[in-house]
Amino acid sequence: AAVRHLPYFCRGEVMKGFGRGSKELGIPTDERANFSEQVVESFLSSISTGTYYGWACVGSGDVHKRVLIVGWNPFYKNIKKSVETHIIQTFKDDFYGEILSIVIIGYIRPEKKLQFFRSALISAIQEDTVEAKRQLDLPEHLKLKEDNFFHLPEGKTINH
Repeated sequence: AAVRHLPYFCRGEVMKGFGRGSKELGIPTDERANFSEQVVESFLSSISTGTYYGWACVGSGDVHKRVLIVGWNPFYKNIKKSVETHIIQTFKDDFYGEILSIVIIGYIRPEKKLQFFRSALISAIQEDTVEAKRQLDLPEHLKLKEDNFFHLPEGKTINH
């Protein structure tokens, strides 16, 4: 069911997350981005929780491979979804307030409850990244990297 609505295009402002990536997992926050609650609520309700792969672009910059995690947000007692993007690229500065454009292309795995098992969570994130890179190197996925969606007109901040 998760794959039926893919590819899915979305854009919105990058918000500060919970800081778990850098503090708890050793994953730099400059590679992770969170959408505002408004953008998350506009996600298709039929997109299941889990891990996905696709492309991401910050502002009018280059398009990069990324992993996207859709999950239940513990901050809101798991009644609201959160969407976190892990861009497989190192950035020299943070990009809070910038417009993040993403395309969700494929599904990697269902959501896992690993928050109490730090090493298992780190391992799962690493495996997801390897799988995302492998999938995104396929010709049918590479073509979406060049989609006109990533050419952001000035001031455009709406979902697509």
